[in-house]
Amino acid sequence: MDRLLAVGRILIDQERARIVVKPQRPAEGHWFGGGNLVEGPDGAYYLCGRYRNAGDSRTGLGAGERGRELSVFRSDNGCESFEKVLSLSKEALAVDGLPVVSIEGCAMQFIDGGVRLFVSTEKAGIEYPPALSDYHKPGTGVWTIEEIRAADVAGLEAAPIRTVLSADEPEYLNVKDPFLYTEGGEQRLGFCTHPFTWASSNTAFARETAPGVFSARFGVVPRGAAWDVAITRVTSVVPVPQVGCFRDRAYSLVFYDGGECMRQLDEHEQAVHRPRGYSCEELGGLAVIVDGDFETFTRVSRFRPAFVSPWGTGCSRYVKVCWGEQTVFATWQQGQADGSQPLVLNTVARTEIDRLLLA
Repeated sequence: MDRLLAVGRILIDQERARIVVKPQRPAEGHWFGGGNLVEGPDGAYYLCGRYRNAGDSRTGLGAGERGRELSVFRSDNGCESFEKVLSLSKEALAVDGLPVVSIEGCAMQFIDGGVRLFVSTEKAGIEYPPALSDYHKPGTGVWTIEEIRAADVAGLEAAPIRTVLSADEPEYLNVKDPFLYTEGGEQRLGFCTHPFTWASSNTAFARETAPGVFSARFGVVPRGAAWDVAITRVTSVVPVPQVGCFRDRAYSLVFYDGGECMRQLDEHEQAVHRPRGYSCEELGGLAVIVDGDFETFTRVSRFRPAFVSPWGTGCSRYVKVCWGEQTVFATWQQGQADGSQPLVLNTVARTEIDRLLLA
């Protein structure tokens, strides 16, 4: 476990990372991220994510802009700099006549014949189950996940949008924050779930049983016992190179966002001062699975988070890892002293990772 933790820490190096996309304002409640970085067939790197401006879903539509724009950036110089090439507003992401209240996480993938983009949005016009309708706050919506397919990135702007994941069970009513990974050589779509009360969050995954058709399995991660008891939201599954003592088993690092509570709590004046992690200000966790099987999920960050920003609330979340032939890129939202969360990027040579695993 020590070697795997060392790999995680060299990837999510808070001091070494640099800001690549700033939020629209340097203030609390403003950030960019929640997407992924992927290499395109043209050799360029594409980065998707959403801009979020301050707002609060507890009080409905009138409380700020919240998730307001999904954007795609392109880099032709090995992720040294990025240029925005696509912008999708809330209006552009409406589906089936349901207005979008807020935009959340997304995931991009290049496929044969084009590209597809998964995006989660909160939509007005979807009702709670009748027996629980009292819990549905006025002006708020329900989260679902859509897919957009096109021949190229530019074509995503006008391509049709189709819902591929939704839920009606109260325990998993809201589904959001898609990410892609491989299990047993097959593609999986992972995502986050929230109950009707928004009291916690967990992780689920879906198998693609036919093109664009997904069968979901919920509650795949056991609840944390300490710092992550309220939130365990997996954001990235990263295969470990099969070298050294890892040659005979297929290990994967699992990066997840964790929190002790859903809202910031007052701290006892004599308590150990520490970031607790809460909704929108989660801390970074690390786990391990074997052979892509979440039944083997084992926390490395059992009693305390693995990744904490040295600034602001300590927020460090939405880790995504892009594994290149010679270079590995890690991105995440990092809390700043001004309260904002820009997207940061860290670049690690493959040789550095192999050295840690062979040590």
